[in-house]
Amino acid sequence: MEEENRKLRQSFTNLKKALGRLEEALNENQENSLIVDGTIQRFEFTIEIYWKMLKRLLLSEGIEAKTPRETLKEAYQVGWLQNEQAWLQMLKDRNETSHAYDEDMARNILQNIIRYFPEMKTTFQNLERQYMKELDNNE
Repeated sequence: MEEENRKLRQSFTNLKKALGRLEEALNENQENSLIVDGTIQRFEFTIEIYWKMLKRLLLSEGIEAKTPRETLKEAYQVGWLQNEQAWLQMLKDRNETSHAYDEDMARNILQNIIRYFPEMKTTFQNLERQYMKELDNNE
């Protein structure tokens, strides 16, 4: 139990840092192609950390999810995610950017990231508020 609590805490810490780095990139001049590429890269690893943390949280609740998509759907079912379609689109965007690069696609995905970032941040804050209290109480 202590080891799982430690891993959950580390997941929250890692995600908080990743979201901060993504927000930092979103505040840069998006006309620069290096900034666009860097923002997309930060988005990719933020989504990766996000779904893995959600998977760990679900497991702590007794719910097993195997894939990123399944994890997001289960997280929506338990009420952690407010906009299931937005999260599934984020996952789709992450998958598309990982396999091929196209300038127009990158610009479209960047616009999606800008639109979805508030959802990512709010969801994190809600989960952190809920679970960090529980983790503190379990120590």
